Amino acid sequence: MAKSMTEKGSYGVKLVRGPFVELSPHPKAVEHADDLAALASKLKGPLAADLFCGAGGLSLGLAEAGYSVVLGVDNDEDALATHRAYHPGLSANWDLGDEEVVERTGELIRYLGVSLVAGGPPCQPFSKAGRSGLRDLVRTGRREAHDHRSDLWQSFLRIVSIARPEAVLMENVPDMALDRDMLILRTMADELEHLGYSVETRVVDTWRYGVPQHRQRLILVALANRVEFRWPDEHEQLVTLGNAISDLPPVEGGWRPECGAHGWADYDGPRTTFQESMRRAVDGADSGKLFDHITRPVREDDLQIFQNMDSKTKYSDIDPELRRYRHDIFDDKYKRLDYDDLSRTITAHIAKDGYWYIHPEQHRTISVREAARIQTFPDHIRFSGPPTAAFRQIGNAVPPRLGSELGSAIRSSLKAGAPVPHTRSEVAAGLASWFAEAPRGGVPWLDAPNRWVVLQCEILWPRLGSDQLGAAYKATLNCLTPEATLENEGPLRRIAGVLGRGPRVDELIATAAYFLEHADALGADGPPEALAKAPNVSNSLATLCVRIVPGASDDPVIVNQAVLRVAARYQGTSVDRRNKLSDGRLAVAAMIGGDELSHEAHLALMEIGQTVCGPANTDCAHCPLEAECATTAGLSIQQSLIDLTNPEQQPTPRQSTEARP
Repeated sequence: MAKSMTEKGSYGVKLVRGPFVELSPHPKAVEHADDLAALASKLKGPLAADLFCGAGGLSLGLAEAGYSVVLGVDNDEDALATHRAYHPGLSANWDLGDEEVVERTGELIRYLGVSLVAGGPPCQPFSKAGRSGLRDLVRTGRREAHDHRSDLWQSFLRIVSIARPEAVLMENVPDMALDRDMLILRTMADELEHLGYSVETRVVDTWRYGVPQHRQRLILVALANRVEFRWPDEHEQLVTLGNAISDLPPVEGGWRPECGAHGWADYDGPRTTFQESMRRAVDGADSGKLFDHITRPVREDDLQIFQNMDSKTKYSDIDPELRRYRHDIFDDKYKRLDYDDLSRTITAHIAKDGYWYIHPEQHRTISVREAARIQTFPDHIRFSGPPTAAFRQIGNAVPPRLGSELGSAIRSSLKAGAPVPHTRSEVAAGLASWFAEAPRGGVPWLDAPNRWVVLQCEILWPRLGSDQLGAAYKATLNCLTPEATLENEGPLRRIAGVLGRGPRVDELIATAAYFLEHADALGADGPPEALAKAPNVSNSLATLCVRIVPGASDDPVIVNQAVLRVAARYQGTSVDRRNKLSDGRLAVAAMIGGDELSHEAHLALMEIGQTVCGPANTDCAHCPLEAECATTAGLSIQQSLIDLTNPEQQPTPRQSTEARP
């Protein structure tokens, strides 16, 4: 039972902003960069630097994997105080938006002989200066003429280019892989290859590595000398929320221990393997103590809501008289967690609002320690500052368990030293070269002179037989503008009727009439959003149109079925059947790169998917990817086609064999 627990039913506690946790620096922490060299020579294991380190979740994981994190950089003082308490070396508040600081940081990391540069740079959108202009900015270390703080990913890349570490590890939100152009990620991958690294990217479900929550992170790993990175094996069993926190004692909303930050809740001991791992580094004198098990106060009306909720209750199910928010917009505003499932993603938002994280059994939101457990921070780790700062640090962190798995995989891959069979740029170059000579038997309009021709062909001739495509496309070339299409409506109707596409002409005429009034939308630099406003033009069609006839700043990654089929067979994965907008987009990006050849390489994938690598018929001998295709190398085409007719369901987490106490 927790010490100083309020009497049962005494809710409506006034918000207490403390206790404020103050942490002593690590015994080997230094205050100045000048002191790092002497320290680095005494540390065990390879050195690592963690940029944008926050409280040090990734640093903790890398330390578990055998790295000595000698440098952490961030601009959050509370987070840096936490980092400084658990890592040797320097935890510095440096502005990585300042070009001079970036240069000095890169030189320092190189001088120290740091083996791994890691971090999670913010990647806000930037103005589209065109890919060639962006490459020049990156390679020269310069910035665009707007807010430099939004270009911190360039700072990360610049530091790597100066320091040339043995390995690079970047984590970020999955949205970085969902952007239509994937411009930042593709640019980073290209520039790392340009520097001599191999590059691997993946959207990782952290529960696959023992983290008890639904949390996805985009991971980029680059290894020097083009050494192949082998992803860590997934865990056999799922760690549920109950496996993670069911040993923590009950407390009521708003509870604070006696003695403030030095107080604790009584702790009876771990009950599961996960819980044992969380207690492993706790000092023996503190074995019966649990620190930071503090919670927010609970309003009286929220208490009534919590008491009538289970894990399946939606906000719209709550008594209307108790609701404070619109249920049609905030149907997931309140969420009671489930001991037998994963937690929902712990985010920095938990610092301001805990309603997404209502305890599975107790009528309160989760405590600081429970949030830390869900993020896999061990119990001996505390967080500098007040509870709000602790929640923010926890929510922003990389789960240490994920960092440990990745750090160990990087070390073992470097030790193995196996070279990658090919780079992204080499694959893209091969595709582009093939496309320059290949006949346009599958999609003749890949060579269309303008976007209107593409739209016409996609509206009139989709899935037309290969023996008819040539004549159909030739007829379309007589209508290079919406005006010409309207003027040639009669001939188009006759041809379309012969080819069984007569009803589609009505759709085309309506689309032409729209663009007659909105001619600017068809311009070479118009975005897909402008095209998609027209009748009969979907978002996917508009994006395809911009892919085939790109403007100066458009370079979208297309993930239609034909392209994904080629990527899946080539890489030996199932990206054509699941996670198409994340894993699928990453798979395609890995084949086309992001440099001058990416356009032709992408068009080549479209043509291959429509001709030599069809859904049921394959002509591998005429495919430029045959020599390194995983399907032709290790699997039979027949088995691959059988798999395509029986799509697998999205894998589900495997339940832990440990029973929850």
